[in-house]
Amino acid sequence: MAQAPDSTAAEDIDPDVGPDIDPGKETAGAGVRRPTTPAAGRGFPSALARSGRVNGLDGLRTCAVALVLVYHVAPDLVPGGSVAVDLFFTLSGFVITRLLLAEYVRTGGIALFPFYRRRWLRLVPALLALCAVCAALSVTTSLWGFADSWRAAGVSALFLVNVVRAAESGPYSDVTGPLAHTWSLGVEEQFYLLWPLVLLALLRHTRARTVLLCTAALCALPVLWRCALWAPDAAHRIYNGTDTRADQLLAGALVAVVLARLRADDPRLVPLRTWAGRLAWPALGLLALVAWRMPVTADSGSWTAAWYTAGFLGVAVLSATVVAGLELRPDGWMSRLLSLTPLAWAGRNLSYGIYLWHYPVVRLLASLGMEEGRLPATVVLTLLMALLSYYLVEAPFLRRARNRPSQVLRVTPATAPAAAGVRPPCGQDRPAGAGAGGTSPDVGARGRQQGRRTDAGPSRG
Repeated sequence: MAQAPDSTAAEDIDPDVGPDIDPGKETAGAGVRRPTTPAAGRGFPSALARSGRVNGLDGLRTCAVALVLVYHVAPDLVPGGSVAVDLFFTLSGFVITRLLLAEYVRTGGIALFPFYRRRWLRLVPALLALCAVCAALSVTTSLWGFADSWRAAGVSALFLVNVVRAAESGPYSDVTGPLAHTWSLGVEEQFYLLWPLVLLALLRHTRARTVLLCTAALCALPVLWRCALWAPDAAHRIYNGTDTRADQLLAGALVAVVLARLRADDPRLVPLRTWAGRLAWPALGLLALVAWRMPVTADSGSWTAAWYTAGFLGVAVLSATVVAGLELRPDGWMSRLLSLTPLAWAGRNLSYGIYLWHYPVVRLLASLGMEEGRLPATVVLTLLMALLSYYLVEAPFLRRARNRPSQVLRVTPATAPAAAGVRPPCGQDRPAGAGAGGTSPDVGARGRQQGRRTDAGPSRG
């Protein structure tokens, strides 16, 4: 499940949110911009300073989407590889919330229609291209990996794969087929239909400190909800539900709010930066350990119960620690390694395409009977399709999002009640760059019996 560059510069669009409104400007009427002066930071003095790109986060996306690919090709190598989706969720929540806060500080409102339009242009065209290819293979070939995938294409295009999967109490059916991994896109887009409105309401009606406290409190609610829902046959419901996964996105949002609250000369920033740098490596190491040794999506009795209730929040905390370390210590070794040009470029431009195409490629090669060399073949073919997707589909639509003037609905105290009734179009996070994929206990049992996996999970993000 489900993003890339986190820049607000018009010429360097964030795949999660598209081009942002130019700093120091607001929109009046149809595409008319006039300067404005932020009101003393509106309680978030660092929101504008911390709204640019962090190359280390792009590199982190590349590593995460690579983990997802390996997990779906050779799950025995990384039985806990689905943890990458947790990382993508948290990264997505951080990037999106940071940009929303920066816009609010600049303008005193949030332009909802441009926000949803940018997400649509970022996510949907590439997703529809993938759906079209899968549907075409369904009706023109006898490949078992794409049988009846025209139905899966419809569900995926509506960002409802997670809803379908959550409703299945036993082993996953093959209804979502080669597009099962798009469940994380559904989680993210459903979350982002509501979060901008919730955040805006908090920004308008409470103090900045209360926004922080409320965001932290919201992180705890999904944990309590998962504990109330937990039962062995509720694993899919918990794993795929937007309400049961919201704490992982909100953990990233909380990091964004905390950092935006601190002035550059705030004395608390020094120890925060120090500890973020010290803890980022252990946090990343623990995430790697989970991916390497822990069968997250297997049915492991009490371990599964603990993971599906409190474990998701624990991973979100680790992910948030890594994100904070990369944001606060751009000069650290982790940031330097993840900022290497190939990693940063791939995370910025290809991670969403890799996420979209890797699982259909896995199904294609399995349907063709390839056993030997499936991992390198999947890597090569996925990279090829991701490059085609980026240059032929994603980049043209990103330029469209950047260059085409649009009617702006900016939510301010006077317009918020009306805006609350607006139903925006879905789409844009990737892992977040995709999302990263995973499964719930017993997922893919039938597929493995038939020599294939049906338990794909995406971020972007």
